[in-house]
Amino acid sequence: MIPPLPGLSRFPELNVRTYVTCGGKPGVYFFSLDAANFPAVWAARKFFHLPYFYAAMKSVARDGTVFYFSKRRHSEAGFRASYRPVAAVQFADKGSLADWLTARYCLYTNHQDQVYRCEIHHLPWPLQAADAEFERNTVAKAANITLPDVPPLLHFSKRLEVLIWPLRRADQPDARV
Repeated sequence: MIPPLPGLSRFPELNVRTYVTCGGKPGVYFFSLDAANFPAVWAARKFFHLPYFYAAMKSVARDGTVFYFSKRRHSEAGFRASYRPVAAVQFADKGSLADWLTARYCLYTNHQDQVYRCEIHHLPWPLQAADAEFERNTVAKAANITLPDVPPLLHFSKRLEVLIWPLRRADQPDARV
């Protein structure tokens, strides 16, 4: 397990991801991750082979609303929105869509034609239904993904601690002991 590293563990982040299964194990695959911490971007690219991008980012909470801004360095990819929780905290019911989306305990990446998995652990997400207003969202387009023209499913979670294990080839046994 990799412990939280001072200066590398808490910073604004934005991702474009999908949900995958490899060898019967569900996880997430990231098309891109934007972060405001250059050393963390460098380390994630170098040691986890994740598609991190350095971005100017800002997150400000005011009167129960979070104002979020991201502009990827050396690219037009950007995001600007405001969002807020609109209901009390709930934990997803087993088997629900919210459970399916949040009960993911590994991430996948690829490097040199090999699939890798990184085991992660977290408690169940304390979710709140949310509302958002999107002013700009071009990060998916930068990954050649067209978002559907439907209202998004929105959840808010104030915070969740995550433990991360080292990256391993996906065809190796589970890294957690």
